[in-house]
Amino acid sequence: MLSEAKNRILTQVGPGTPMGDYLRRYWHPIGGAREFDAKEVKAVRLMGEDLTLYKDLSGTYGLVDRHCPHRRADLSYGYVEKTGIRCNYHGWLMNETGACIEQPYEDTANPNNKLKERCSIKAYPVREVAGLLFAYMGPLPAPELPVWEPFTWTNGFVEIVTADVPCNWFQCQENSCDPVHFEWMHDNWSIRQKGDLGPYSPSHLKVAFDEFEYGFTYRRQRVGQEEDNPMWTVGRVALWPNGFYLGSHFEWRVPVDDENTLSVTWFFTRLPHESEPYTPHAHTWHGPIKQADGRWISSHVINQDIIAWVGQGAIADRTKENLGASDRGIALIRNRFFDEVEAVAAGREAKGTIRDPQKAKCVELPIATPKLFKDGMPRKEYLNHPYFGRRLRDFPWHFGQPTAVRDAFREAVLGEDAAAFTQDLEKAKA
Repeated sequence: MLSEAKNRILTQVGPGTPMGDYLRRYWHPIGGAREFDAKEVKAVRLMGEDLTLYKDLSGTYGLVDRHCPHRRADLSYGYVEKTGIRCNYHGWLMNETGACIEQPYEDTANPNNKLKERCSIKAYPVREVAGLLFAYMGPLPAPELPVWEPFTWTNGFVEIVTADVPCNWFQCQENSCDPVHFEWMHDNWSIRQKGDLGPYSPSHLKVAFDEFEYGFTYRRQRVGQEEDNPMWTVGRVALWPNGFYLGSHFEWRVPVDDENTLSVTWFFTRLPHESEPYTPHAHTWHGPIKQADGRWISSHVINQDIIAWVGQGAIADRTKENLGASDRGIALIRNRFFDEVEAVAAGREAKGTIRDPQKAKCVELPIATPKLFKDGMPRKEYLNHPYFGRRLRDFPWHFGQPTAVRDAFREAVLGEDAAAFTQDLEKAKA
């Protein structure tokens, strides 16, 4: 268990808090670029700050204060122009640096208007990588934005899924270093939801945790697995400071405030050889987490995780917990965060940040089964593969995949046979 004071250090993310200041040393994904195909301005809240995210008519992204410096009108109702966002109240124009570059009436009334010089607002840099929008909210100069190796892969179908999770970010992130939950929350619970009493999935025999430059890896061995199984020799990555990497996809838990989290996930699904060449197109959608009756959706992997996270309360009370042997990874990442917060406060560099632009261009991470995601296979083999065959029938990770995205994926895999495949599935369900 933790003291109440230490729990506050882990969970408070606003400006001026130890963890809030620490997390601001990293680039965080805040959504998908394709969201701006249908809109130009979006109200966002990140780490306790109310902000406005926009894309101006020249294609430049801006992330600025929610309020205009004039009389504090809501800039998320403003409208974009070639350079910046214009307040809908009196027309003041702000650019992506937070500078006020036009004050229409003031500029007319006073040709030597100096008011603009003291009317800047806070602004944070935004960059697009692999269809994701990343923001940096910390001290300048910003570190390099790491381009993780999967972002460079081709011949795959890319999806970005967001969800609003009503609890603190850290109970979401702790899940990334908890391998045993997969046996019970995903495997066995899914079996019971289907109405079956068993057989249950193979039990865990042992788990291990290792730290590396960009986070921690967890390794596990289950009944029936040999020690040369990649889940034991390589494992999966708890990506520092608030991510999870499984080889085919990333998950990030971005703090909205102390009691809310933005879940951002990036999925890459390799296509069969017959679909090559294929340039990834980041389909972006928002996933629901509740049913119409108010109960949490429990049918998909990340939805199941969310149930565990929110079930701990808006902010988990770690003074009441009882950790066991399976929770060694939890203790490791907590202790590393405490050490890191102190180190950064003392002026040292935050863990895993990159200052070398060349190094940031393609950053490799441990992958348990790289060939599965990188090499591809013939379509006939693809359709019969336990992973890709299932993926073609259903998107298992998050509830709510739009029909149009599902159909686009099937068309990418099957070409002109996609419609017939969908019809056959619908007949089988009926």
